[in-house]
Amino acid sequence: MLIFKQNRYIALLVGVILVCFSAISLLQPEQVAEGKMDRVQMDKLQSTSRASVLSLLQDESKSSITSSITRGITEVTQANKLNNTFSLLSSAWKPAKGVEWLSVKKLKQKNTKNTSNVSIIRVKADVVQSKPAAQKASQLAETATKSSQATAKTVSASQKHPLTTLYFSRTELLSQEQQSKATRRYAVSEEELLLLQKIVMAEAEGEPYKGKVAVANVVLNRLRSANFPDTIYKVIYQKSQFSPVANGRLNRVKPNDDSIKAVNAALSGVKEVPDNTYFFLSLKLAQDLTVHHTQTYVKTIGNHTFYK
Repeated sequence: MLIFKQNRYIALLVGVILVCFSAISLLQPEQVAEGKMDRVQMDKLQSTSRASVLSLLQDESKSSITSSITRGITEVTQANKLNNTFSLLSSAWKPAKGVEWLSVKKLKQKNTKNTSNVSIIRVKADVVQSKPAAQKASQLAETATKSSQATAKTVSASQKHPLTTLYFSRTELLSQEQQSKATRRYAVSEEELLLLQKIVMAEAEGEPYKGKVAVANVVLNRLRSANFPDTIYKVIYQKSQFSPVANGRLNRVKPNDDSIKAVNAALSGVKEVPDNTYFFLSLKLAQDLTVHHTQTYVKTIGNHTFYK
């Protein structure tokens, strides 16, 4: 069976012989039916057919064996040739110096470097394109900082050395730079400066610094207004206006550093409440709440509520 599987020609030949045999039997139906077929002829035919089949099988097997042997020899020779050539190439080939195998991590690092370079280039391009705008912005910022520094220097200087001359318009206290717009000028005496510091200390000793400045603002707003007296002394000692005057606390207090700084800041133009703010009181301590019910609320700083 293996020979038939390996050589299809033998199977075809056997089939042809069987067909011939069946044809012969058909040509002599009478002898086959009666059982009188010539056994000698059948024996000869069988012997010749077997011999021919065996000879054909031997020839086919020999030819197949020889062909397989030749194929194997050729394949072995070809494999030897390939091995020889590969060995020659491997011995002759040497890796170039500096060649580096790239991994996924290295590729990612290179990509990130490239992207960072691209982003840097873009940022540089944006900076180059926006130079005029950046220069204008920087100039404006420089001027703003210079003006703020100048104002801060003026305020700090005035806090150390209080201004002795005030400039008023009809609606506000003006700075020294705005004195050309003034409709009224007022000279502050040393006695009035001390009195202003003492009323701030007496009214807002426990209040925050901004609250102290706001109390000084109220006194100066009244000084400017036509509805109140025209001197600091008269404004402070006006009847039923400041409780420390009525209970005598104004005469007992000594101004601390915060009160002195707050008065100096208010004289230099620092405003914690608007120029139309004329009243303040502590809702926790005040016995008379007429101002709270009749005047307009402005803001609350600490325990003091301010009105206009």
